[in-house]
Amino acid sequence: MSSNSHPRLVATDLDGTIVRSDGTVSARTIAACARAEQAGATLVFVTGRPPRFMGDIAAAFDHRGVAVCSNGALIYDMHTERIIEEHLIPPPELAEAARRLREAIPGIGLAVESSSALTGDSRYEPARWDGVTTIKREADPELFGRPAAKLLGRHARLSADELLALATPAIADIVTVYHSNGPRLVEASAAGVTKASGLAGLAAKQGIPAAAVVAFGDMPNDLPMLAWAGTSYAVANAHPDVLAAVDQVIASNDEDGVAQVIDRLFPPS
Repeated sequence: MSSNSHPRLVATDLDGTIVRSDGTVSARTIAACARAEQAGATLVFVTGRPPRFMGDIAAAFDHRGVAVCSNGALIYDMHTERIIEEHLIPPPELAEAARRLREAIPGIGLAVESSSALTGDSRYEPARWDGVTTIKREADPELFGRPAAKLLGRHARLSADELLALATPAIADIVTVYHSNGPRLVEASAAGVTKASGLAGLAAKQGIPAAAVVAFGDMPNDLPMLAWAGTSYAVANAHPDVLAAVDQVIASNDEDGVAQVIDRLFPPS
């Protein structure tokens, strides 16, 4: 992308990137994203959130854009609030990943994310991050017996970074493992499914090369997307691994760092 051209696709993570610490999205950020779309750029929200947690974002942004949800597993049309693609973990890999996680990380609780619900084993501890305080409990044959958007593991003591370090050698050959800094949480998607794969698929359908894409993020689950995009940005509050990997570090989510960059790329008239 030359310095004189606009990006053709603007991709941004939500929580910790454009969503502020208090859970809100600023009027400035909403206006900047709308201006980018009105200028002809494709607007894509790329998030670990499942579609059922996208209602407030869809409303705030007046149903603009498309969303890559559940870390690439589900593609969600913001205009119609419908899932338009699914890339799920098949049951055999899901059950095997669960078995290996329990073996590698004693005491871990496991849950399965679908497009509409979160279901867990007897150990899984739901938290604010999950958007629920209680979840449906199922035995393993039911829990791991149907395709899933994500497999989640939470531990009573280990941090997200510690869990990722233990989970990666145990299951990375059969699923894609990552974390988004949920409290004591590690996550997995189907093999090869990442924020990058979801975003690249959308871009390809519109004939948009990676070089014409700008991407914003803050957590390790954003790294594949940031590596794929032609220009990558991390907000100042990002995870150290993300700060070290991007082209540019910008102002924090609470300072509307993404909006500041979009204002430069698509100046207000």
